[in-house]
Amino acid sequence: MSDSFQIDATRLLNLASQGDERAAEELLPILYGELRRMAERQMSSQRSDHTLQPTALVHEAWMRLADRKDSYPSRSHFFALAAKAMRSILVDHARRRGAAKRGGGKAERLPLGDDVALTEADNQAILDVDEALSKLGDFDPDLARIVELRFFGGLSNAEAGEALGVSSRTVERGWRTARAWLVSNISESDEH
Repeated sequence: MSDSFQIDATRLLNLASQGDERAAEELLPILYGELRRMAERQMSSQRSDHTLQPTALVHEAWMRLADRKDSYPSRSHFFALAAKAMRSILVDHARRRGAAKRGGGKAERLPLGDDVALTEADNQAILDVDEALSKLGDFDPDLARIVELRFFGGLSNAEAGEALGVSSRTVERGWRTARAWLVSNISESDEH
């Protein structure tokens, strides 16, 4: 993506966040493709009978972002917030689906591998990750943001690095650390 395109997207984001409806109208087609790819990456790991589809995830994330009165210093900042919105939407959806019961059946646990996907994402697994991620955020907010971008946003190390303003190598190291912390934390909570 060219620098001029990114600058234009950032300019439109800032105008839209200040209430410029025309800028918001111009912005959606520019950002929609990337938001759609984020949602498709996230939803590709979900159950085949999942009632939330990528288009609905994008639209709901867009509505949540449009309701915010934030300014966006960069396109990357916007996508970091989009990943956070998608996380919130998926968690809310899991809660609404009645996934509060822990251990009901033999749900396959998430293998926080390099592919970042839940192999058989169930509502409880999403809630488990969200709970552990909240604890990680208390312990190390930077690691929690990396997980949010990688796991819920579906971003690569390079994309997450751009969103956070760090190198992809820093994201890779943080991802390994955070993944180990999360696996340990989720395993401990399953034992209780």
